[in-house]
Amino acid sequence: MATDNLTAVLNKPKDLQLVQTPIPEIADDEVLLRMDCVGICGSDVHYWQSGACGHFVLKEPMIMGHEASGVVAKLGAKVKNLKVGDRVAIEPGVPCRYCEFCKTGRYHLCPDMLFCATPPVHGNLVRYYKHAADFCYKLPDHVTMEEGALLEPLSVGIHACRRANLTGGHIVLVLGAGPIGLLTMLSAKAMGASKVLITDIFQSRLDFAKQLGADHTLLVTRDSNEPELVKKIQELLGEHPDVSFDASGAQASVRMALLATKSGGVAVLVGMGAPEQTVPLAGTLAREVDIRGVFRYVNEYPRRVPELIAMENPAPFVFWVGATLFKFHFFHRYL
Repeated sequence: MATDNLTAVLNKPKDLQLVQTPIPEIADDEVLLRMDCVGICGSDVHYWQSGACGHFVLKEPMIMGHEASGVVAKLGAKVKNLKVGDRVAIEPGVPCRYCEFCKTGRYHLCPDMLFCATPPVHGNLVRYYKHAADFCYKLPDHVTMEEGALLEPLSVGIHACRRANLTGGHIVLVLGAGPIGLLTMLSAKAMGASKVLITDIFQSRLDFAKQLGADHTLLVTRDSNEPELVKKIQELLGEHPDVSFDASGAQASVRMALLATKSGGVAVLVGMGAPEQTVPLAGTLAREVDIRGVFRYVNEYPRRVPELIAMENPAPFVFWVGATLFKFHFFHRYL
């Protein structure tokens, strides 16, 4: 084991430094991981730029990073599910396991959740990092470490589709063709959506979404006329979408998710935007459009890793997604 623990610490906005920190001591139910790949998430960029992401605010120096994979370097005394040398994907949030939310299977809502790189909890952009063993998932040999790290943002897209109760035949609108929007689109297609239309303000993103399987794309502007945009969406899809996903967080995108969804449909808000926004609520309620929020994900890693193991070529969930996100994510690999 190396004697250094090079660490990326954000002291304050625009002040990110590489420093040495002590290699952590592990508890009986933890493992020490030699980090391999750590993705740079949009939340990391927000913390670096402004010191805040949504209602999470940086108040003291914080180690960055939460989209990660690593190799087990040391086991806690009670760890039975892993061994030294295992390559693992790291689910970055560890709940209390005792509250109502944990006991009813919605542990991502645990009020005592410790989530990597979410103030005041440190992240895993380090050489050596300790984590709860039961939130580390062994990767099959055919899945790379980069792909293992990508299971984190992939889980967001899959959880969004599960929140929508998306099933085969659904017609889907995705607003925003960034990493999470693309992953939501891919997840919807994998779950049987019959048509997916994705929008964005950048044509280059839409071109890439089309390569990945979007049925329709639509370039929008920040001042697009809402009634005309709703009409255009309906024309491209042949009808109003059953499910709309806002993967942007911008007010215009949230409004369109509510306006475009068919009566009785579902609008899922995935993006993290301003704390307060003006939305067409009365009309949405009058059409009985269900509005559902998404906060990270829950129970996705235990589902996805067995699926990857079962697949000889796990293209729908990893390789395809990996090709997508390498266009938008940067990785720091510790060698």
